[in-house]
Amino acid sequence: MTRRRRPHRHRRAAPAASTAIRIAAACYAANCALGIGVGTGVVRTGRFRWVHHALYIATATTTLIALAIAAADPMQRQRSAARALSPVLVPLAVIPYAGTRTRRHPIIALSAAPCYLLAVLRTR
Repeated sequence: MTRRRRPHRHRRAAPAASTAIRIAAACYAANCALGIGVGTGVVRTGRFRWVHHALYIATATTTLIALAIAAADPMQRQRSAARALSPVLVPLAVIPYAGTRTRRHPIIALSAAPCYLLAVLRTR
């Protein structure tokens, strides 16, 4: 007896803006997780402190790309996500000058979290 194959249900591909925003949010989350791990002493980077800097550069770059793609998207939802994400440019610009050994650094870094979350939620 042969089985009948069910047709594949294809999911609609996520727009480029949604994917870019999710990638930027993932970079930000990874950077925060590493920063919190180092700050609490759970993770010791030693000679590999550059990893945190590389994640910051990846976060800033992917965020700028996501903003550009989402702002140019014809879908209102993607432009709304870009508006939600745009305030993160301020903490991303300020954080290199905030110092790493003070309380300002994590406060400024975490101030971007609501914007990333809202942008991801608006892409759905």
